[in-house]
Amino acid sequence: MGNVSRSTSLLITTLLLAATTIFGIPMTYASTTTTTTTTLPSDNPFARESTLPYQLPPLDRIKNEHFKPALIAGMAQQREEIAAITANPAAPSFENTILAMERSGRLLTRVQAVFENLAAANTNPVIEDVQSWAAAPIAAHTDAIFLDPALYARVHDLYERRATLGLDAESLRLLERYETLFVRAGARLSDTDKETLKQLNEQLSSSTTEFRRQVLNGVNAAAIVVDSRAELDGLTDEQIAVAAEAAKARGMPGKWVIALLNTTGQPPLSQLTSRALRERIFRASIGRGWGGTYDTTGLVAQIVKLRAERAALLGYANHAAYVLEDETAGTTGAVDGMLKQLAPPAMANAKKEAAVIQQLIDRQAAENGTESFRLEAWDWDFHAEQVRKAQFAYDEAEVRPYFEMERVLRDGVLFAATELFGITFKERTDLPTYHEDVRVFEVFDADGSTLGLFMADWYARSNKRGGAWMSTFVDQSRLLGTRPVVINNLNVPKPPAGQPTLLTFDEVTTAFHEFGHALHSLFSDVAYPLFSGTNVPRDFVEYPSQYNEMWAIEPRVLANYAKHHRTGAAMPQSLMDKVLAASKFNQGYGTTEYLASAMLDQAWHQLPAGKTPPQSAVEKFEAAALQAAGMDFPPVPPRYRSTYFSHIFASPIGYSSGYYAYIWSEVLAADTVHWFKTHGGLTRAGGQHLRQKILSKGFSADMLTIFEDFYGQRPDIVPLLESRGLTGGGSALEEEKIPST
Repeated sequence: MGNVSRSTSLLITTLLLAATTIFGIPMTYASTTTTTTTTLPSDNPFARESTLPYQLPPLDRIKNEHFKPALIAGMAQQREEIAAITANPAAPSFENTILAMERSGRLLTRVQAVFENLAAANTNPVIEDVQSWAAAPIAAHTDAIFLDPALYARVHDLYERRATLGLDAESLRLLERYETLFVRAGARLSDTDKETLKQLNEQLSSSTTEFRRQVLNGVNAAAIVVDSRAELDGLTDEQIAVAAEAAKARGMPGKWVIALLNTTGQPPLSQLTSRALRERIFRASIGRGWGGTYDTTGLVAQIVKLRAERAALLGYANHAAYVLEDETAGTTGAVDGMLKQLAPPAMANAKKEAAVIQQLIDRQAAENGTESFRLEAWDWDFHAEQVRKAQFAYDEAEVRPYFEMERVLRDGVLFAATELFGITFKERTDLPTYHEDVRVFEVFDADGSTLGLFMADWYARSNKRGGAWMSTFVDQSRLLGTRPVVINNLNVPKPPAGQPTLLTFDEVTTAFHEFGHALHSLFSDVAYPLFSGTNVPRDFVEYPSQYNEMWAIEPRVLANYAKHHRTGAAMPQSLMDKVLAASKFNQGYGTTEYLASAMLDQAWHQLPAGKTPPQSAVEKFEAAALQAAGMDFPPVPPRYRSTYFSHIFASPIGYSSGYYAYIWSEVLAADTVHWFKTHGGLTRAGGQHLRQKILSKGFSADMLTIFEDFYGQRPDIVPLLESRGLTGGGSALEEEKIPST
């Protein structure tokens, strides 16, 4: 959940590489130039900027064969533009150097915007081959720019004279940011070290691209084939129909296929009564990448080694130190301190929850005259759901009929945005998309003026990466005169034709979460694309998405969308109250599985060069790292194991050393929820304050300064501890409410 593209000018994109995707999340850009390149045929849709509204790419005309030549032409065009900057005989100025770089590479920008979105959401073998091919030349292209001594000399000259240039605050920040990015890219290295850095970058790009490909193939190959419908006891008729359709699509009529998500836990584990099938699903999920055709252990070892070596070359103790220097957290010590503060109470709550579940298992076995068993990871969700039913007297099957997808979208997600900000949405069926499931909405401001386009691609596909994320096709920029085109991706199983799409409450929350990212881009009001929308530090980027989840359970919003898909009847208040009361349920488990992955990420990336393990020791290192962190509790495995941890290994940068960002951002989000509760809740005044102080700012100022200007004080961790039940109040699983059989 919560993935988001980091859209910037092309120069910054190439710094992070075209393959930089955060679990496949694309770096995307706007395009304003009308120049046509003579090296790209005129029938290639990328040859000139789109004439569609908001410069939406002509997605219906773009074909596989258009990408490679357009990428080649785009890199060539930008090299010419950069050469013109360095060859300019005039003294460096903000306009002829910094703004010229911001405007460069618009053709390459257009290609990357579409290519990386499709590579994540609608890939195919040709796109995957182009991804693999592009890794090396894009890495070289990046280095050719950021390691160009003549270009850096111009930037540094301006940086040294910045106090005398008369720049406004955002322009001064842009200049300072470019200086930082050049230095972090290696601009001050010797020529010999620059060559070494180029090789490391090229190898990293290739290795992370291959990791992403292997994980996608591995999750598809690990799908569980079920021969008997009886084994699916516990699933709803709709879910069984989806499994049957999945089997037909794989050429196995008469069988059922349970597709996996790219997480350790799998949704059916909370419903299936067959313990044997639950174990099959869990072992298939957690075993991905540890040997076989789609083994990724070698790639993990290689990526960690290369990152450590690159960090050392750039003068850092380790990769985490390199990454965190440029984040809000600042240091590995700050991150480690927060994680260590949260881990003990989270684990304590998880163990309390485990004890309650074990008592339930023992009690049911005694009542049924069967042999009891020890709680395992594949049992947790199933039996925790029984506790949920006992405590809150409902289960997901009872709630899902009230969460029909169209109502959730229009009467929930979009309704909340209208109530909070006054914006409205009009579906545009006349605009092209890359798949029939993608929907396009034009977004209007409260005064009727246009804001941008919002696209929704909510259904799962076998050629779509797992999880949920937001990305952009076009970024807002006053310099370039562009307005945002944003897209949200989810992975909701598509039911057979004619059947309603009923969501779990987790999927509902995810929809609100991702739309928080979308609003961050839609409301962006900055001059420079480098600062646009979600182009903020990783440990801030999840903040707007996390607080937007609050509106999913806001009573007025919930009452507006939670209506029975057949009768239209509102969800009964008693059931709604139980849904709201259950929002803190199982937090020991949820917090612990997340923290285990976040601490595993830090363990890998705080290794210095020369101390990273070989492929043969990857599994041993993972186990030792979890044990050292106090996170080695078998019933609660990490949300991601190393071999399918795409957040940190599927791109050259991505969320490497940054998976902690979700909980760091959640501190800010919990404070924001607290602010709204004490300032009238869902009101236009509150929404305007949020938009003005947070959502419009992008990265145009320091992140903590932006937050403090909104909140009125520095971040406070107490609301987060309370929301996750980590303040010593005990587990949400209460022993006295353990159900019978």
